[in-house]
Amino acid sequence: MVSGELTSSELAGGDRIGEKLRRAGTKAAAGAAEIPSPAEGRNREALGADGIWIKHAPIQRTLYWCIHAACLLGFWFTPSVGDLALFAATFFVRMFAITGAYHRYFSHRTYRTSRVFQFILALLGTSAVQKGPLWWAANHRVHHRRSDQPGDPHSPREGVWHSHQGWIFEKEWGETRLEEIRDLTKFPELVWLNQWHVVGPILLGLSCFAIGGWSGFIWGFAISTTAAWHVTYSINSLSHIWGTRRYETDDDSRNNLLLALLTLGEGWHNNHHFHQSSVRQGFYWWEIDITYYILRGLSALGIVWDLKLPPKRAYETTATKPAGVVS
Repeated sequence: MVSGELTSSELAGGDRIGEKLRRAGTKAAAGAAEIPSPAEGRNREALGADGIWIKHAPIQRTLYWCIHAACLLGFWFTPSVGDLALFAATFFVRMFAITGAYHRYFSHRTYRTSRVFQFILALLGTSAVQKGPLWWAANHRVHHRRSDQPGDPHSPREGVWHSHQGWIFEKEWGETRLEEIRDLTKFPELVWLNQWHVVGPILLGLSCFAIGGWSGFIWGFAISTTAAWHVTYSINSLSHIWGTRRYETDDDSRNNLLLALLTLGEGWHNNHHFHQSSVRQGFYWWEIDITYYILRGLSALGIVWDLKLPPKRAYETTATKPAGVVS
């Protein structure tokens, strides 16, 4: 298998990719009178990583709300057993793609895998309709560096609506911050997929329609996508408001069993913020972490390897529960 680690030839190739991105950004910038950005130099380069979509934010926003509106058709298309099975399957697989791929792999590099499976993970991630892997990972890394401080993309301290989904409509966070993910831009296939992140959703939508017609599309794509969106968003919003704190981190992160069940393990958020490079977020056996169990299974099959676990100090640290924290 080809490792996801970088060789010297890949590093050289990455330099070429970076140069292509810079040229693409410069060319795009030359044809525009103004680029609406607080960091013009960075965003000119980002044009090359985001493709044409960065110029068509209103279209993306319209499609976003259209998918929400399509969920109302669920009252018209009464679901069959097959529709419900399709909903469950597409929700589960895409939630794992967000938690196990976009989050624990691309954002935090908590395990290693082959280059082929890396691309498969990225493609599955795009099917969740949360843009490309580079964009997702870059913003998430900013979140951890500035969590619940000025510059955090989605802190509830700026309002629950803002942290839940309002931030995704802000220009500041619309472009891929390449300076945050240089380790990922070394792979041209990931850059391409970040530019064409619509491929995954289109393929999934067509597949759902082929399997179940309009009813299959509504339940397997529209309703499943909307549910996956808001379950994912709940980690940005609710898990910084509602739950318990084992570790005295510098942010408001909390552990929450209900959110952990809904997100396949992401609800152990205080654990994660205490040691973000751990592939395991439920540090104890009773902290259910389905994503970790899946990754353990993939590791047993040799598909992924070098899973990083919590350090010894995570179990030696005295549990704390600051005043005012909801149990």
